[in-house]
Amino acid sequence: MKERLQKILSARGVASRRAAEQMILEGRVTINGAVALLGQSADQDTDQIMIDGAPIPAGEKPVYIMLNKPRGFVTTLSDEKGRRTAAELVADCGVRVYPVGRLDLSSEGLLLFTNDGAFADQLMHPKHEVKKTYFVWVTGYTPQGFERLQQPIELDGYMIRPPHVRQWTVQGEHARLEITIHEGRNRQVRRMCDAAGMHVTRLRRISEGRLKLGDLPVGKWRYLTEEEVQMLKTIGGEK
Repeated sequence: MKERLQKILSARGVASRRAAEQMILEGRVTINGAVALLGQSADQDTDQIMIDGAPIPAGEKPVYIMLNKPRGFVTTLSDEKGRRTAAELVADCGVRVYPVGRLDLSSEGLLLFTNDGAFADQLMHPKHEVKKTYFVWVTGYTPQGFERLQQPIELDGYMIRPPHVRQWTVQGEHARLEITIHEGRNRQVRRMCDAAGMHVTRLRRISEGRLKLGDLPVGKWRYLTEEEVQMLKTIGGEK
């Protein structure tokens, strides 16, 4: 049965559909020896599909992992600058997995990994607006800035929904906040705080949907339970 090539690559754990599309655009994927085109279909049972000259991996059992990402690690499978990657921290799971979404170099906390491309695409698709909650340490705090942070802010020409913001501690211009967002725009929380006149000094993701980081040690990972996986498959749980 023929299926879209990016769907096949995603199901085989090669990459998410978006990443697979990029691989196709870069000319890295071939079907029966011919360079594949974006939007092309193939039959994974009868066609020879290769990436960078190597056959795509056989289908594997889906794996779902939560990592407590430390600061100083980039959210990529490899880094051209030689920086440490979050993928290195889950390499001992024995299966090639890739991150679901990202946390920037200076951010930490809950980061999911999987080899289930459909699962990753579902969580990352903007229309699902999976809630993500962060502990955020800031300087430059003011009551006015706190009020501003709770208002709609335009980023990249898009008016984001007002976040839910809670104060935990305030000491002069230093504060620790809890911020819940619905979108996942690039460096969104940091840029929201900048727009409100506050500078983020530390940022840790503590939940995604109803999935919570809990007491998982920094730099360690664990498998998600079946209940957690099913909860996330219902479009990230509560919105």
